[in-house]
Amino acid sequence: MSAPFLLPRVLDLGAAGPLWSALAAQRGHGLTLDASEVERLGGLCLQVLLAARTAWAGDGFQIINPSPAFCAGAELMGAANLCGAKEAP
Repeated sequence: MSAPFLLPRVLDLGAAGPLWSALAAQRGHGLTLDASEVERLGGLCLQVLLAARTAWAGDGFQIINPSPAFCAGAELMGAANLCGAKEAP
């Protein structure tokens, strides 16, 4: 995998397009996202991250150092597994 990509502090509607563009430039290589500085996670950026996880399934995908705010947002929207938690069946 390449060097970790540091996610922005605010992952809201305005960040979704630039986030996808930045991630798409990494196709063909494993993707490591550093979520240590995320203060807010919105639904559209969550969709971008979930799409990236699917797109990079064969190359390798991981989120490291998830901040409490990142995990709280992901959990609130039913994606706690992005922080390593198992989802209920």
